[in-house]
Amino acid sequence: MFIKICGITNFEDSLIASENGADALGFVFYEKSPRYIKPEIAREIIEKLNSFGFRNTKKFGLFVEKSANEIIKISQESNISLAQLHWDIDETNYSEIAMSKIRVIRAKNINDINLHKNNIRFIDSYVESFGGVGHRLNLEWFLNRDNSKIIIAGGLNSDNLHELQGFGFYGVDVSSGVELYKGKKDRIKVIEFIKNAKNII
Repeated sequence: MFIKICGITNFEDSLIASENGADALGFVFYEKSPRYIKPEIAREIIEKLNSFGFRNTKKFGLFVEKSANEIIKISQESNISLAQLHWDIDETNYSEIAMSKIRVIRAKNINDINLHKNNIRFIDSYVESFGGVGHRLNLEWFLNRDNSKIIIAGGLNSDNLHELQGFGFYGVDVSSGVELYKGKKDRIKVIEFIKNAKNII
């Protein structure tokens, strides 16, 4: 089970997540988000984390409606390894982003979860604020289908992760479900989330 902790804004939270087995961290480069982080601050966190031996922890940058040039520039400034595209980007603009990237499908209905089904992608619930509000997806949409290329997000926490058992998701993504408040993680919630996620098949 691939585990991503999103909305990292400080080194302490990045270290807690990495030490306890998170596969990836998410840095939000969407200025309207309460979890927004400046690229230079993200770089400081990433470089320090790498010096602590967590170079293999993937560092994702979350982008909303940015041009390819802006995404590349911010990615280089922050030293992230992958761009997470959190809007309905068209194929032309998608292909112009010359770096590792992954789509986020903001699902409004059951048909949306089949978009880009041949690629690993995030599937989150549709909200106007582009995620991070703990709104859950309808798990019935994922019954009796191949979910092996889906990283599911939206409203997850350590107490409800067991509901994902048997769905065969590739991974999970969490932000608000492991927070003390927006932008600050709760150490115990992060540890419990990662531990419980590792037990899901």
